[in-house]
Amino acid sequence: MARTEYYDDPQAPKANSIVPAVTVFVLDTQNRVLLIRRTDNGLWAIPGGAQDFGEYIAETAVRETREESGIDVEVTGIVGIYTDPKHVMAYSDGEVRQQFSICFRARCLGGELAPSSESSEVRWVSRDELDTLSIHPSMRLRIDHGYSNSPSPYIG
Repeated sequence: MARTEYYDDPQAPKANSIVPAVTVFVLDTQNRVLLIRRTDNGLWAIPGGAQDFGEYIAETAVRETREESGIDVEVTGIVGIYTDPKHVMAYSDGEVRQQFSICFRARCLGGELAPSSESSEVRWVSRDELDTLSIHPSMRLRIDHGYSNSPSPYIG
């Protein structure tokens, strides 16, 4: 299913749903962040997705990271909570989702980089390389906050 992201765009369609979702900020031993290239919009992002019924939200973070990247993680904290009503995602099925995402910090436990139906590429990316990739501003915000190691999570 195709997805178009709108950020602070007066022409964006009006949201018709909010879904609890996660993103996951993971660094390797060389301080590189785990990124996937999304198949629905072609942009680079940290792994993430919607919570399933019967699942703790931290389990969502572990599952989505494994599904989209092949990497096994352990949740160690929260980077921030992202709820910007000016950021909506329009899906080809007519759903227009307002952003609601908890960004978790996680530690890599192992696994092998592996793309999936949701990720055409998976890479560990150095901080210096980030500016060369197409990353949505809201995703870049999460990455910047993840690297900042601030003691209190961003809520906004």
